[in-house]
Amino acid sequence: MPDPDLLLEGLDPEQREVAVHLDGPMRVLAGAGTGKTRAITHRIGYAVASGVLVPTEVLAVTFTTRAAGELRSRLARLGAVGVQARTFHSAALRQARYFWPKAYGAELPPVVGSKISLLAAATAHRRLKATQADLRDLAGEIEWAKVSNVRPQDYATVAAQAGRTLDGYDAATVAGIYEAYEETKQARHRIDLEDVLLCAAAVLSDDETAASSIRKQYQAFVVDEFQDVNPLQASLLDLWLGGRDRLCVVGDPAQTIYSFTGASPDHLLHFPRKFPGATTVTLDRNYRSTPQVIESANTVMRAELGGGAVRLRATRPAGVPVSFRGYLDELAEASSVADQIRDLVAAGTTPSDIAVLFRINAQSESFEDALAERAIPFVVRGAERFFERPEVRQALTLLRGAVHEAAVSDDSVATQVSHVLSAMGWTRDAPAGRGSVRDRWESLQAVVNVADELSSVHPQLDLAGFVAELQRRAEAQHAPVAVGVTLTTLHAAKGLEWPVTFLAGMHEGTMPIVYADTAQAVSEERRLLYVGITRARDQLHVSWAAARTPGGRGSRGPSRFLDGLLDETARASGARERPTRARARSGKRGVSTCRVCGRSLIEPRERKLGRCVGCPSSYDEELFETLREWRRGRAGEEGLPAYCVFTDATLTALAEMRPEDVAGLARVPGIGQSKLDKYGGQVLALCAARRRGSDAS
Repeated sequence: MPDPDLLLEGLDPEQREVAVHLDGPMRVLAGAGTGKTRAITHRIGYAVASGVLVPTEVLAVTFTTRAAGELRSRLARLGAVGVQARTFHSAALRQARYFWPKAYGAELPPVVGSKISLLAAATAHRRLKATQADLRDLAGEIEWAKVSNVRPQDYATVAAQAGRTLDGYDAATVAGIYEAYEETKQARHRIDLEDVLLCAAAVLSDDETAASSIRKQYQAFVVDEFQDVNPLQASLLDLWLGGRDRLCVVGDPAQTIYSFTGASPDHLLHFPRKFPGATTVTLDRNYRSTPQVIESANTVMRAELGGGAVRLRATRPAGVPVSFRGYLDELAEASSVADQIRDLVAAGTTPSDIAVLFRINAQSESFEDALAERAIPFVVRGAERFFERPEVRQALTLLRGAVHEAAVSDDSVATQVSHVLSAMGWTRDAPAGRGSVRDRWESLQAVVNVADELSSVHPQLDLAGFVAELQRRAEAQHAPVAVGVTLTTLHAAKGLEWPVTFLAGMHEGTMPIVYADTAQAVSEERRLLYVGITRARDQLHVSWAAARTPGGRGSRGPSRFLDGLLDETARASGARERPTRARARSGKRGVSTCRVCGRSLIEPRERKLGRCVGCPSSYDEELFETLREWRRGRAGEEGLPAYCVFTDATLTALAEMRPEDVAGLARVPGIGQSKLDKYGGQVLALCAARRRGSDAS
């Protein structure tokens, strides 16, 4: 058992107070980057080392499996092995599965992974039509209703009071679908994730034996991210406590960005009302970001400092100034951001140390295209819940099967893993499409990257050892680090951080989002921007675009939340921006036109092709295949995903336009000066060889 006093070394005064004050309820208001996880793990470690608590009698609860895994890893290093660190759902499911048969004489029904199929049946039963997007929106609304303890028959009234609306459906219709969903679920003898919490709460309420057992097992509780607690989770926590007050809650009201799911900062802000005499400790020393980033974060939240937000104090030396810049349109913005990232990578910054954050997923496409054109690798989402993705679970199953086959192989682990995953459709080349296909490839590619990494460090590692290492990482939720620039939304970025962070699309109508039509909704958008700013460690770049498309009406200005951060030059920069050097050098116009029909091209894929998708194609299939094989070889030589050499859309344009000289190659969408210099000679040679072959035939 470690010396308790040694566990306090290295803590700042506020963190130390969290660790040593073990009597009674405690609230920790922890600003972004202030070491809250360090504080609460040392609190638990100190209590265990001091003999105040037994590890198995502590339940630490958080909201993601990744965060729970991080808690377990840190506690193990502190000697507090045996502490239960779980998500609310994981803890509730474990308890419900154990006590439900004892209380009700039947097994807990299976948990559905998704509401979509049940909702499809429910809407069909009501003779309604619903797209996949509609079903996702309905699923979110039903989740809100259930965690808020709203029954179908009460939904219409409560939704009106809460200002809840759903495009395409009035409240009465949603209530009817909600009711049909519950009936369908019951008929199929299934429960959903919200039911897991309800079932755990029900068994603890109805069965005193179950409640006594839980309260006897757990003597102390720690709840992280307490600002994200919803009413149902708060009720379950009350049942676990059973009137006791050995509870420590940690959170940041300025990072409440999930109110649409039922989360409320009131549980954190009003904690002293519920637990009179509770101790409150504020962590305000930020160890993550430079003073320039901290100043920006405090300025954005200035109206709520001291109440709904912690005023952060910088502890790091001064860094580079935060940059603010507007652009004429979103394509110009994406192009400039990609140019800046290219320069950073050329200067030695690792792509995985860079992130581009935006408000909605739809903003990703322009940045994907711009980065691909510059041969910069990227991933389109963070590492959250990596080992719970279906394709990763399937990959682990196949790899275990390969180990059990006990086939002796002289191939490296990386080669064996690649072979196994090929059976799932994995290829070295990234798919041209987006969405689920791209997400699946990225997941499998991450597993291959781990195999490559471990093979180079441990050449003697066999497949069984690799699978064991993956299992260890899965249990600790140690997800692979992205191998490229991360493109993700502000919501998905919460809990993550990068040395260099770009906040893109920070203009009115997107930040705050146009749908934020109440004071509460606008306040949440402000908090969302705060979350984005505080993801940055060393560099922060904020940008916006006056228009969506080239030539569009440039009526959008920078977000109102940036008031106090912008001087007049920065505020007006979008209206005065000129085409970038890269665009001027390649001779491309601001608005591309179809080379077949002459119509203006707006969509990125059409701009890449240089024609409308529906216009006739003079596509040379043999040239396309030749170019693709060449691309595969170049990508392998450079250690890049194939799309970073040329995207499929650029290869298609090459196979259609068949350029004969440098000038013709420069007219191919997706080929700028850097790619002309790097690949131009080889591509022109391949095109010339194809022409000679055609002439000979």
